[in-house]
Amino acid sequence: MKKKVIVGLSGGVDSSVTSYLLKEQGYEVIGMTMRTWDDSKDDILSQSSDELIINDAKRVAQAIGIEHYVVDFHEEFRKEVINYFIDEYKNARTPNPCVVCNRAIKWKALFTAAEKFGADYVATGHYAKIEQLENGRYVIKNSKTAQKDQTYALYNLTQEQLQKTLLPLGEYEKTRIREIAEEVNIPVADKKDSQDICFIKDGDYASFIEKETKQTFEKGDFVDLNGNVLGEHKGIIHYTIGQRKGLGITAATPLFVKEIRPETNEVVVCQSDDLFSKVCYVENVNFMAISNLTGPYNTIGKIRYSHKGSECIIEPVTDSKIKCTFNEPQRAFTPGQSAVFYEDGHVLCGGTIVLQ
Repeated sequence: MKKKVIVGLSGGVDSSVTSYLLKEQGYEVIGMTMRTWDDSKDDILSQSSDELIINDAKRVAQAIGIEHYVVDFHEEFRKEVINYFIDEYKNARTPNPCVVCNRAIKWKALFTAAEKFGADYVATGHYAKIEQLENGRYVIKNSKTAQKDQTYALYNLTQEQLQKTLLPLGEYEKTRIREIAEEVNIPVADKKDSQDICFIKDGDYASFIEKETKQTFEKGDFVDLNGNVLGEHKGIIHYTIGQRKGLGITAATPLFVKEIRPETNEVVVCQSDDLFSKVCYVENVNFMAISNLTGPYNTIGKIRYSHKGSECIIEPVTDSKIKCTFNEPQRAFTPGQSAVFYEDGHVLCGGTIVLQ
């Protein structure tokens, strides 16, 4: 009997080729697409975009010759992702919605479908690999193509999720995936990759938050490191640590956001050199290659998706919080963003950055 796999089919090139490759490998493939908006009322999420995704996924499933189902996850998506996103900005943190969505929404939906259809595995179109180490634990490992590597966004997956997940694109370069899509006439072969935050189509997250909360965020003071007032900001949700553009402050040297203080409604700015430091703390740690951290550990840390990674030492503070000390100063530790730690090309652990 063929092994059965549920594929998260988004209507894009990557998930489409994932479905094709798994079918070619002999799996019985079922495509699943999530609906993330409520069509019974005026929902702020882009209904037209969601419909396009679903229609593209249907066309792909038909072309490949697999079953396809749409599941409604709009309530879970709003609760776990949208509300989290808004709360983080309101509390002066910069959220990482893809990390939260992967574990709490995408994989949850996939495993719910797997249980319903009696599937052996779930699969997605992420560029990463899964390996089992000698200690028995499952890990996310760097993909073949560094340019599209997505291990950073998958650090929060559990051992149970990893054990039954397939990531076939980890063995391919992105260019080859495009070629396969064209060779087998997948209907979305020329579709552009998705960018930025999927539920904010115009990139204006501050306006999104104001519309969702029906709340206006008060203007306040820009201050320097000594507390001197330099100007007026538009509201704390408009800013993130390290930001330079859009400050509207005239100064002899470029200024950057150093800190956001919701309790006083102040945004602290500084010169570039003042953004660099060696130490940050990471909480809500998900251990992947190891089950816990018992002492200092040399590793490679990434503090944002585009960060190349740098040598550091991590050590436990509590069971779910660690201290990270980099060998060299790093730019703009950003509360709310993820810090992911690597060893030999696989994820050791990861969590959410806090400053203390």
